Amino acid sequence: MIDRSAPRGVLRTRWRRLPAPEPRGVARVPAALPVRPRTGRLLVLATVFVCAACGLVYELELLALGSYLIGDSVTQASVVLSVMVFAMGVGSLLAKALRNRPAFGFAAIESALALLGGLSAIALYASFAWLGESRPALVAFSFAIGVLIGAEIPLLMVLIQRIRRQDAGGAVADLFAADYVGALVGGLAFPFLLLPVLGQLTGAMVTGTVNATVGGGLVLWLFRRDLSRRARWLLIAANIAVLAVLASATVLADDFERVARRAVYGGEVRVAVQTGVQELVLTGPPTGSPRSLDLFLDGRLRVSGYDEYRYHEALVHPAMTGPHSRVLVLGGGDGLAAREVLRYRDVDSVTVVELDPGVVRLARTDPMLSALNGRVYEDPRLGVVTQDAFRWLRGPAARDRFDVIVSDLPDPGITPSTKLYSQEFYGLAARALRPGGRLAVHAGPLATRPRTYWTVEATLRAAGLSTAPYSAGGRLSGFAAGPDRALGAAPEAHPQDWGFVLAAREGVPALRVERDAPALRSLSTRSLGDAARDAERSRVTGLPPSTLPHPRYS
Repeated sequence: MIDRSAPRGVLRTRWRRLPAPEPRGVARVPAALPVRPRTGRLLVLATVFVCAACGLVYELELLALGSYLIGDSVTQASVVLSVMVFAMGVGSLLAKALRNRPAFGFAAIESALALLGGLSAIALYASFAWLGESRPALVAFSFAIGVLIGAEIPLLMVLIQRIRRQDAGGAVADLFAADYVGALVGGLAFPFLLLPVLGQLTGAMVTGTVNATVGGGLVLWLFRRDLSRRARWLLIAANIAVLAVLASATVLADDFERVARRAVYGGEVRVAVQTGVQELVLTGPPTGSPRSLDLFLDGRLRVSGYDEYRYHEALVHPAMTGPHSRVLVLGGGDGLAAREVLRYRDVDSVTVVELDPGVVRLARTDPMLSALNGRVYEDPRLGVVTQDAFRWLRGPAARDRFDVIVSDLPDPGITPSTKLYSQEFYGLAARALRPGGRLAVHAGPLATRPRTYWTVEATLRAAGLSTAPYSAGGRLSGFAAGPDRALGAAPEAHPQDWGFVLAAREGVPALRVERDAPALRSLSTRSLGDAARDAERSRVTGLPPSTLPHPRYS
């Protein structure tokens, strides 16, 4: 600043501190709050904490439903996370337009986020049930929710600065600390509280209710002086409408699930149970024959009473040629593989290792399923271990114990099962075999997914086992025992074979059925020879094995 009182010819300057300019488009700090500034900051940070927890619950719910409804959890997780992170960047940019009305903008965003996040699960399930495709809805909700989550922090940054000025770095540190801690709580609450207690649909709607209440409550009380009367009543009406919609949807959630389940599985759903591992659904007439029973695991037809005997006979009986006093069944909690094993009178013990206790409970108690499995759980020779098969095989109790191991596990094309088809897993299984023991593996359909099938065979060989590939054809239903969904579709729309591999440590095992084997309806030594020759004609060579760090199934 020039001092004009100085003598002529001499220019002297005096400097004085000028107030820092307000950011363009941002309103000044309010003159008064209903609480002290420190309390106001704590309330804003608490709101950040709650909103972050709700946002992560929405994200995890989309991931879980995407994996359940679409399958291939790695792909769905990549899609949801990448789309959501990109959308958060878009939301941060769009939030710049709301900086001149941060309180109203934040409250409006929280109302929209609560509505979209709370209803996202029910919308995805409806899309799957009635349209048969939920991928577009998954991407759309991931993008929309990501945009709204991304717009939160910029507006909260403006609001917390209006309570008490502080350097930008300190404000960002406070907000992100509350945000990350909230994300931790939300991430733990989803699998341990919301999912097991409330389920996916109700859990998402309860989360939306909390989100709308906290976000709207902060603005309508703490920042009410920033709102015009019209804006205040508009936000009140919007929040009441959102809460009413979520409450109504919560009340109707059970009815919606029943209607949607009938659309997916047909009109004869008898049992529907959500365990901590998966959804179990049994269909069929309540007083019908066990042959009319269908068992779905996470929406996939896992057992059809009409032709399951073809699958289980082909899986079990070739492996029972030779010593078989001690048998291990990996998976197979439905008891159907164990039924075939226990048809041999000279079997001393059968150990079933099943991850989901709900499957075992259903196989014990459901009249139709227990009739189909021959009530094997009443046989004193049968014991059950409820544990992950990989973890159990690593333990000392499994070493050198079994004459036969039957791997009746979900298909390798289902991502959570990939480790159970790895070289490491088969190495553990080989270690559990007695000398001369055999391992039977279901390896997916040979006709339509030959690369997957032959990758399983190559992985068994890489684990030091000799293999005898074969398949079982003549499938009569849509029972796939794999990643393909068969929800009321015609059998001809699905592959008409099951692929198996019989393996042993000492030489190539013989593919035959013992002369004194129980009477079989669909299997003979001759049919096994034909199946082995057919399998060899489709061999894909040069495939690398699948390992834990490099899974190769698709």
